Amino acid sequence: MKQPTDATGLPGSGYGIEVDGLLKSEFVTIEGATNGARELKTRFPMLQIRIYDAAAKTRTEVTA
Repeated sequence: MKQPTDATGLPGSGYGIEVDGLLKSEFVTIEGATNGARELKTRFPMLQIRIYDAAAKTRTEVTA
């Protein structure tokens, strides 16, 4: 079961995809988040897309 998002709107667990600084979707696994982020970056290369890791509280930039 996923934990709810915190007061900042970031997921409490799992992974999220940020598009231009806004959380757009959440995933349970890093593989799901990575696949979704790469697909978005391929379709829209001009967007800034990052994967947010709730456990580590870090963001990773997705490049083309």
